[in-house]
Amino acid sequence: MAEFKTLTSTAAPLRVENIDTDQIIPAKYLTAVTKEGMGLGCFSNWRYLTDGSDNPEFSLNKPQFQGAKILVAGRNFGSGSSREHAVWALTDYGFRSVIAPAFADIFYNNSLKNGLLPVVLPEDVVQTLWDTLEANPNAEITVDLPSQKVTLPDGSSVDFQIDPFRKLCLLEGVDDLGYIMKREAAMNGYEAKRPY
Repeated sequence: MAEFKTLTSTAAPLRVENIDTDQIIPAKYLTAVTKEGMGLGCFSNWRYLTDGSDNPEFSLNKPQFQGAKILVAGRNFGSGSSREHAVWALTDYGFRSVIAPAFADIFYNNSLKNGLLPVVLPEDVVQTLWDTLEANPNAEITVDLPSQKVTLPDGSSVDFQIDPFRKLCLLEGVDDLGYIMKREAAMNGYEAKRPY
């Protein structure tokens, strides 16, 4: 997975709470054996009308939010089943970070293991972000992982918390196995010095 250090991007507002993983990626997309193409199913029940055309009312389909790499959503984002496909759908769609007041635990951990940075910010900050983004879709947000700060469009910043190990993995662009593999030489050196 790609390293995550600092991301500056426009953001897409999604004023919905309790978005579950079936809404992020419906079950009919779970038969795929690779992550590629999962973005086509991302929020598909909301993005597409019954005839398959784009739903012009859905925020992600609006031209002003195209290309946003940050999603700003409501609390309890990612609830429901533990499907990793939800994270794959979001990353394949193009998101690198999701900001919300709270995340479902399993989704939160799946995100960190797959290169998507979930950022918990206070509810009033998220509300202000929604208002700002809807008024000015070109407004940018900066998510700075090394300093654990989000810089808002008005220039103010808010701190966020993250587990130190998960932070290190994101900074290095590795999952749990990749973290171990990057340290293979050191482990082999240690093993070579051990008396048997």
